[in-house]
Amino acid sequence: MKKFFQSSTAKIIFLLLAVLAVCALYLTYQTYGNWAFALELRGRKLLAFVFVGMAAAFSTISFQTMTQNHFLTPNILGLDALYVFIQTLLFFFLGGQQLLGQETIGTFLLNVLLMVAASIFLSRFLLKKGRNDLFLLLMVGIILGTFFNSISTFLQVVMDPNEYDLLQGKLFASFGNVNSQYLLIAGAAIVVLTGFLWVKSHTLDVLHLGSEQATSLGVDVPRFQFILLTVISALIGFSTALVGPVTFLGFIVANMSYQLMGTYRHRELFLGGSLLSILLLVLGQFLVEQLFQLNTTLSIVIEFGGGIYFVGKIISERKQRG
Repeated sequence: MKKFFQSSTAKIIFLLLAVLAVCALYLTYQTYGNWAFALELRGRKLLAFVFVGMAAAFSTISFQTMTQNHFLTPNILGLDALYVFIQTLLFFFLGGQQLLGQETIGTFLLNVLLMVAASIFLSRFLLKKGRNDLFLLLMVGIILGTFFNSISTFLQVVMDPNEYDLLQGKLFASFGNVNSQYLLIAGAAIVVLTGFLWVKSHTLDVLHLGSEQATSLGVDVPRFQFILLTVISALIGFSTALVGPVTFLGFIVANMSYQLMGTYRHRELFLGGSLLSILLLVLGQFLVEQLFQLNTTLSIVIEFGGGIYFVGKIISERKQRG
């Protein structure tokens, strides 16, 4: 019995029960009798939490396996900075009022396509012969992220203040105004992409041993890394285009999954990370709405908590090595 409660299965069941309990609390707390309205409004947010949570967990765990580094997240490739850059350009040249009024599925998919295309372009030319090229790719991603941020900041400084105010609402992660059409499209894409990573989880288990060991065991590492980067970029692209950048979420849930699950089998990590991510998102949104009375946003809470966790992780690693 003791072994069962210490097993990954028991931990996943406990997390699932915790998620169901928090979701039930979020859907039913203080509805004041308006069940239909509350369930429709909160249900849409809940679906967004599920899809974004799955995307963050699957993409970050896969990316950290590929890079062999638990401090890196897919955002190091500059995808968040590219999203901010695209939105800033559109608001600067087309105008916020016109853009928000004519927002379509085409513009939503364009954001995703540009982010994925940038990642494919980089990986196609830099990811050729294994580990050294992979870290060159990461370095180029950091440089491009800084470049995009610099241009975005310059355009925001010279932008009309009213347009800037509208832009800020677009750049912060928001689960309150998720478009139902976008939600269905992004949700279907995220389910397909995470399903692919689930199928390839055994190959990821092998890749965790290292590039040389994976190659000796029959894995075409450069090709698999290229496919992984494409899938990871698409997951981040759909998640970011749906609700906005949530930088530290993947880092938090991935590292918590390693500690909680106590294994490097990716199927268990994917399940544990997804459940943890959904739990944190739903619980965080519940606190934002009920405790803070919407005086802050979920993205700020995540970034604040993620920053503290990141610093604590660095200090802990230094103590262990010291």
